[in-house]
Amino acid sequence: MKAFISGIDPVHGHKLSVKDHARCGILLLRNLPPARAAVLEHLRGVFDEYVSGYILELNREGTAGPPSLAQPGLDDVTQEIQGVLSEFVHSNPKAWAPLVSAWSIELMGQLSSKYSSRHQVPHTSSLNELLQLWMSCKATRVLMEIYVQCLSSMISSCPDACVDSLLDTSVQHSPHFDWVVAHIGSSFPNTIISRVLSCGLKDFCMHGASSVVDPLFPSLADKRVPKMASVVGILGHLATRHSDSIRQELLLMFHESLRPSREPQHNATVPFLLQLAAMSPVLLSTVSSELVESLTPPVLEQLHQQFVGLGRDDADNLVGLVVHLICQAGPGAYRILQFLVNTAMPASVITTPGLTVRDGVRDACHRIIQLLLLNLQKLVYNRPLGSLGEAQPPRTVPFFDELKSRVRDLCLETLRLERKRHLWQHQLLALLCVYSGQSCTTEALGHLLVLARSPEELALAIQLHDQLSASMPGLLQATVRRCIDRLHSSSLPEAQSAQLLTNLALLLQREGEDREAEEEGELREEEGSAFPSPSAISCGLAEALSVHVRDLGQLLRHPETQLSDSAAALLSAVPLPRALGPALLSGLSRAGVGHFLRALRQGQPAPAQDSARLLARLSSVSPGALRAVLQQLVCSAAQEPGLFGGTPRGTPRPQDHPSPAPGDSLLDVNRRFGTAVNFRGSVWAVFHAGIIGRGLKPSASSPSPCPSFPGSLEASDNLYQLLSLVVRCGTQWRRPLAQSEAGPAVPPINPEAAKAVAVALVEELCPDVTNSELAWPGDDHSRSTVERDLQIRNHFEGNPLFFPLLQLVAVGRPALCYCSVLLRGLLATLMAHWEASRDSLTTSSLWQLQASCCLVSCMGEGQLLPPVLSNMHEIFHLLTPFEVHLLLLSVWDYMKDNGPLPQKFTFDPEQGQFYRDFTRDGDMCKYLNVLHSILHKNIEQLGHLCGRFQI
Repeated sequence: MKAFISGIDPVHGHKLSVKDHARCGILLLRNLPPARAAVLEHLRGVFDEYVSGYILELNREGTAGPPSLAQPGLDDVTQEIQGVLSEFVHSNPKAWAPLVSAWSIELMGQLSSKYSSRHQVPHTSSLNELLQLWMSCKATRVLMEIYVQCLSSMISSCPDACVDSLLDTSVQHSPHFDWVVAHIGSSFPNTIISRVLSCGLKDFCMHGASSVVDPLFPSLADKRVPKMASVVGILGHLATRHSDSIRQELLLMFHESLRPSREPQHNATVPFLLQLAAMSPVLLSTVSSELVESLTPPVLEQLHQQFVGLGRDDADNLVGLVVHLICQAGPGAYRILQFLVNTAMPASVITTPGLTVRDGVRDACHRIIQLLLLNLQKLVYNRPLGSLGEAQPPRTVPFFDELKSRVRDLCLETLRLERKRHLWQHQLLALLCVYSGQSCTTEALGHLLVLARSPEELALAIQLHDQLSASMPGLLQATVRRCIDRLHSSSLPEAQSAQLLTNLALLLQREGEDREAEEEGELREEEGSAFPSPSAISCGLAEALSVHVRDLGQLLRHPETQLSDSAAALLSAVPLPRALGPALLSGLSRAGVGHFLRALRQGQPAPAQDSARLLARLSSVSPGALRAVLQQLVCSAAQEPGLFGGTPRGTPRPQDHPSPAPGDSLLDVNRRFGTAVNFRGSVWAVFHAGIIGRGLKPSASSPSPCPSFPGSLEASDNLYQLLSLVVRCGTQWRRPLAQSEAGPAVPPINPEAAKAVAVALVEELCPDVTNSELAWPGDDHSRSTVERDLQIRNHFEGNPLFFPLLQLVAVGRPALCYCSVLLRGLLATLMAHWEASRDSLTTSSLWQLQASCCLVSCMGEGQLLPPVLSNMHEIFHLLTPFEVHLLLLSVWDYMKDNGPLPQKFTFDPEQGQFYRDFTRDGDMCKYLNVLHSILHKNIEQLGHLCGRFQI
């Protein structure tokens, strides 16, 4: 004892070495228990001496690697100290474990803080390197092993004493002590977590902090509850590898606090957990999602009963802390939001009995939502500016960062229009857009435009745009561009793509109505209108969409009917770009005509009207656009005769002659009838009338009795819509084809449009004929065009569309002159038919009779024939076929002498159209001799009509 106290060897009188002095203390520790406090205090210096030498050795070597032996003489001593203390703890853990654990853990804290500023000691942020450094030191490793043995011996009985010493040391020496906490926590995760929470809760209650700290000043918790920061630090270290265990312990502590108990710490558990979460975002993210799932109606009722007696200030602090934690919650933010909304509005959630929450719980959630929106608004809009006016990096809000990935879900909930729910979520969506910037805003607007199913829902998109457009320049253009990109990226189903186009069309229609109201100087005020008035979205939507006309035009060819119809409805209202290039014009006209014909084929009048409006607007751009649209319309309609009551393309025609018998040779048959000789390019042509011995070739199916009007009602309606579209494209006067007698003689189609239709007809039916062949040739020339004339007749016979188009061309004088080749072909084939016919009446050949009447009528309407000749079609049905042949021959002679040339027409400004003066053609009597002879022959039947055939 004297040697230990004086530090001098009583035998030799010299000063004891560190090693001998330590062994003297170990001897006292074994034999004199009352000296343990003094001995343990002296042994601190032994470990300090060891660590000091260890750090000096690191500095001399200049490397972070630990030396193999820092103090060779002290290794044995430290081992002996560990052995003695281990024996004490093992023999009587209840008496020795709390004392030895507190000594060892406090000593590790002192050593960590004392040598933390040394050059070779890593920074506290490098926890792994710091842990490796201290565990490589024999002295600190011995201290760690001693504390672990103490904790292990007490873990089954009462580990609170060991954990309390750990918390106390962590409060004093953090963050230099964090490596100790990390190592011990990894060795005893469950025990450390549960006991740290238990000790922290006791200290929380002991210091009178059962009330909640103001969320605006969370640092006050550190001063009022000293161990709170230590608890947060320890759990924060353990959360990286043991988050599941921490989550289980926190939830277990929460549920245990709800059990009936008189202990004061039960009422302080929830504030304690809230304060932990406020001080540690890691703990908040660990437990937030699981905690919300456990908040069932019974649990909510228990919480309400637990805090119903709080004072006003404490209640305000509690609600404020909850709101603060929600704003800082990252994972599970959307689930938290839906829980609050569903609880505040029970009518939207409760579907079965037993899930009703009381009014107090509902009011509390209602208040939390309102404060949450207010707090989020402050966080979003109260962004500080730098000293030079430059915006600092925006403050991060984890709640919004998590909701960025749930924009579509927020839009879906907003569009449900359930009482206050959609108002809350719409306001939250607007704050999220302001926080996240234009990219999130365009995404939200895009989802609203896609998901809206009614004008009321669409009005929410308008409101969101109006709120944000002032602070986000170019928002509407960016939204439209994003929508168009989604349409072409195939990221949307066809039904949603169609709904998006339909909603854009509704907004565009609203814009047009607003513009008309502004022009009239009237403010739009409609009762029950779902759209706000006026709307900022109505100022630039048309302009934004006009940039993407090409992209929208491609959707007209989409195989999905609903999508293409919606695209047509939108394009019919979108203003066309000012510079409409040839490629864009051609693409739009082709797509528009294709959609128009497909709508007719499917029997959908509304989509057909939409594409008709688009084509009419295209044709009004320029004369070139008019010609392009009409040419595409005529050519495409000619390819589908089945729409107008004709024979569909691809229908097999009957063979020109019966198939040879099995024993006949095809070569012999061809040689016998001369078809093996190539007569192409000459005036000769050979046609099979049949085979001798087998009779005439089978006749073709009888055509429609009336070439101008198809038989079925559907075909007639298709024909009417097509002709109406041609008239609409061709003139600004939208009048029906049949003008009333009292009405003005204004043509329903202007000459330029009629000429475009005529040229398109000629190019489609006779592609090898040029527009210069207008003069009527002689009889000899007609013999070389028999095959072409028959092809023209077959086209008119198979498609009832051509005669109405010919009539329409005749109205726009002098456009019929450009159909000279078609008129010649039809007239030549009809003359040949009537000449060869052996029937007694013309009514035996109905199609030829109607074709003859329509042809002469068209030539009279187009003023290619004088009225006296054009009226002869009125008596065709009363004559014989040969008499009709003679009359048509008179027409041929007149056309041969007076060719159909546009130069013979003169424009009349008063009538607004061209006319022809037939008095310049000379004597008409020679062309009427046959007509008068036939009238004289049939005077009994035709006498009352003689007045119409006088010059």
